[in-house]
Amino acid sequence: MSLSKSVFLFFLLLLPALSRAQQRPATTPPKGQPIELITANALEGGTFNGIEIRKLLGNVSLRQGTTLLYADSMYQYLERNAIEAFSNVRIIQNDTITITGDRGTYDGDTRKARMTGNVTLRDPRMTLTTQLLDYNLANNLAYYSTGGHLQDPKNTLDSQFGYYNTVSKVFSFKRNVKLLTPENTINTDTLQYNTISKVAYFFGPTRIKGKDKTLYAENGTYNTATKVANFGRNAKIETPNYLLGGDQLFYNELTEYGVATGKVSMISKKDNLEIRGDVGRYWRAQGRAKVYGGRPVMRNINGQDTLYLAADTLVSIEGRPPLNKAGVIYAYPQARIFRSDLQGRADSLTYDRQDSIIYLSHDPVLWNKNNQLTADSMEIRQRRGKVDQLRLFGHAFSIGQDTLLNFNQVKGRTMIAYFGEKAIKKIDVLGNAESLYYALEGDTAVSGVNRSLSATMALRFADSKLQTISLITNPEAKFIPPNELKAEEARLKDFRWRPEDRPTRRQTLGKHFPLPIKPKKKAAPAPKKTTTTKKAASAKKPAAKSTRK
Repeated sequence: MSLSKSVFLFFLLLLPALSRAQQRPATTPPKGQPIELITANALEGGTFNGIEIRKLLGNVSLRQGTTLLYADSMYQYLERNAIEAFSNVRIIQNDTITITGDRGTYDGDTRKARMTGNVTLRDPRMTLTTQLLDYNLANNLAYYSTGGHLQDPKNTLDSQFGYYNTVSKVFSFKRNVKLLTPENTINTDTLQYNTISKVAYFFGPTRIKGKDKTLYAENGTYNTATKVANFGRNAKIETPNYLLGGDQLFYNELTEYGVATGKVSMISKKDNLEIRGDVGRYWRAQGRAKVYGGRPVMRNINGQDTLYLAADTLVSIEGRPPLNKAGVIYAYPQARIFRSDLQGRADSLTYDRQDSIIYLSHDPVLWNKNNQLTADSMEIRQRRGKVDQLRLFGHAFSIGQDTLLNFNQVKGRTMIAYFGEKAIKKIDVLGNAESLYYALEGDTAVSGVNRSLSATMALRFADSKLQTISLITNPEAKFIPPNELKAEEARLKDFRWRPEDRPTRRQTLGKHFPLPIKPKKKAAPAPKKTTTTKKAASAKKPAAKSTRK
């Protein structure tokens, strides 16, 4: 079949449909109920621009169903069932909604009204003022786009655009939205407000600022009556001392209780401290916060070093000025600690930020470089952001490996380790002091083992190596040659080496903090060529000296 025959056949089939369409009358909008005249001081009839009108003058009132219209004067367009109203214009719907303005129009068929000039919309729950208002009485929706001001018995609201459903009593606001309550100022870009429930719904970045706190979120609800907030997406609550945030946040202003979930972060502003976890609870009146879920981690940046604490649960207690300006952190169970010069673990840990002391209990163990320290309980004392002392109480035991991986050991009832530049410089052992140290020849061979026993002992180090041992009160010491050393003599009682328990940075930080980015090292300059070489003379290092007092 040719193309021309195909086109002709198509139009032939289409003709009945086209003829039916031509016979169908054009649709016209349904006619509304006629607008009836109730009162007017004077009435003038005539035509204006070919349109039949009635001029109604003085105390004019009209009715359409349950809608009443009032003005000083009106033009009534009889053919199209519409009016124009001038001066003291008022529309009343169902005895509940009242709209007033300087000038207005009303279409009785579409039931749409427009009011301009000093417009006020009132219902029993609120008052809205604007300069131009469109109101569709058929779907009970009022709209303004030139800025509006809402007032209810307790709150006020301003925005550039706004919709109001006079049946559901729900406002929708857009652009430069500002809601004032007796306690807070709410700024956002998009907001819904239910004038019955007093609940505000927001759908963009929103800030709720109170006297001594600020709430922020990017969607959620806020009940202006009960003062309860449910936030989502990047939610935060900020007080003078703390910043608590998460993916979702619930906060009750009356009880001052908040719960954050999902990527929770709690920051203490005073001392560069942050805690991250999966769930955070905050009791502001008590000054108490609890973070748990996903092995929460605390980060405390102090100078050039950073302290990390991790446990199943972290609890922060705010300080109570003036006695203790800083607070306390409790970590339990399975607490871990990590900083560049010290790592450790314990079942329970307490960090007193006022005195910069960390208390460890229930099987604590710490590592500093090649040294392992254990005791029934411990204290880490810091000064100016650096470890100053380690205090070990009850069954104190220190184990260190030398260059040949031998185990040097010290034990006693109480032990105090003093730190220099990130390394132990001195250890005092108080009560039942014992030590076992390997004497080396040039870090390459063992010349023997020094075993010492006394009531009190002092050990001094340099470059992380033992220099002297001072035995005080009832000293006993002996030197054992390597060939005479028995296996049982190479370990002090209760010896326990635990390298597998030493926490790494990755284990401690978990999923909550990324590993620090290491700066790239600059390439070292190429060494200059020399024509002469010198042989370095190897010197034997003397063994640690033991002194008796």
